[in-house]
Amino acid sequence: MRLWGARFGRGPDDLAHEFTSSLSFDQRLVEHDIAGSIAHVRMLGHCGVLTADEARLLEAGLDRVRAGLASGELQLDPASEDIHTEIERLLGEQVGELAGKLHTARSRNDQVALDLRLFLREEIDQLQDRVVQLQRVLVDLAEQHLDTVMPGYTHLQRAQPVLLAHHLMAYFFMFQRDRERMADCRKRADLCPLGAAALAGTSFPIDPGFLAEQLGFSGLCPNSMDAVSDRDFVMEFLGDAAISMVHLSQLCGEIVLWSTAEFGFLRLDDAWCTGSSIMPQKRNPDSAELVRAKAGRVIGRLVGLLAVLKGLPLTYHRDLQEDKEAVFEAADTLSRCLGAARGMLATASFDSKRMQEALQHSFSTATEVADYLVRRGLTFREAHAIVGQIVKYCEKEGIGFGDMSLDEWRSFSGEFEEEVLECISPAGAVAAKKSPGGTAPERVKEQIALARRLLSS
Repeated sequence: MRLWGARFGRGPDDLAHEFTSSLSFDQRLVEHDIAGSIAHVRMLGHCGVLTADEARLLEAGLDRVRAGLASGELQLDPASEDIHTEIERLLGEQVGELAGKLHTARSRNDQVALDLRLFLREEIDQLQDRVVQLQRVLVDLAEQHLDTVMPGYTHLQRAQPVLLAHHLMAYFFMFQRDRERMADCRKRADLCPLGAAALAGTSFPIDPGFLAEQLGFSGLCPNSMDAVSDRDFVMEFLGDAAISMVHLSQLCGEIVLWSTAEFGFLRLDDAWCTGSSIMPQKRNPDSAELVRAKAGRVIGRLVGLLAVLKGLPLTYHRDLQEDKEAVFEAADTLSRCLGAARGMLATASFDSKRMQEALQHSFSTATEVADYLVRRGLTFREAHAIVGQIVKYCEKEGIGFGDMSLDEWRSFSGEFEEEVLECISPAGAVAAKKSPGGTAPERVKEQIALARRLLSS
């Protein structure tokens, strides 16, 4: 069955049919296609384009097709061109020639745009739920580690002491932005394109507002040509998914790093590790490594669709068939990776003692010593130079700040007094960072409280 065959003297070459057919992947839209068709039939009946009996019979037939596919009683024919053609064929088995009226005042162009919008609305909702689940794990872990001090890093070099809770909350807010971007994308996907038909609209007396209400859309696409050609919402979704995958990749990159013997900050549960085929001692963080790698797949899907769309004149082209596999793969990959990250973190254990040891002889409180001198009246540049000389001296002597006597401190500046010893404590340095958003415990508690409010909203 083809919806366009009458104009042609012969059917397509077998290879051409195989090459152009989309049923192998767009069958995933079956529920959305049937839902859109039922709404369309109701609208045609509502507007008098179909009689009440015709609309009722078509809707009942579509319901039977849906139920039959769900139960396995009906099967999709792999020889069909696409899911739209196949649903109409199956409907014909239920209601006969009346199925031919299903396509009145509609084109596959606005139909596929509708299906994709319905799919993305649903998928975004599910992905947001997955993000929330991961965020909850991060907040729970942060609350458990409000007294765990660790090195913060810049350039992958030990920088300043921070709370592990502070570090974890940084990821919470990264994923919060992901949620907000997805919600914003959903607004633009939430417009109904039906009624645009092929590109110019239709001469039938239809009521697109009725359609939009039936399908729960917030509004209508305002221009019929844009309605069938617009894939901005797809590009936006892929962009949002790519950003989320970058965040997951960063998180999993740290999981991999912290799992090494060199760091030893984190231990993944055995359920999220694999071993080596030759080295019996190995515990490899393969799940985290795979999340990190799969970010490239989603980024690639975004770039691929941008390349498809960049030169297309209005309105519909078969090139747009390439959007669906990109969306499906990106959504599936992101969903699985969010679940994996949640599972890894929820069962991981952190080694606070190892984190504390990493702060010893790291000079991570050097900035606190410089700030101490500034409070004593020196300029920051003067203080920076003095502390740099102290670090150089300690490295030469093989000692840390805590090993220096007050006389040694005063040999670099007469401004040093006993209280300088309070500045070199990592816990004291953390407690002093009380600026908004800082790593002081009271500030991190504020971040956690904000996170709880965001999760409940």
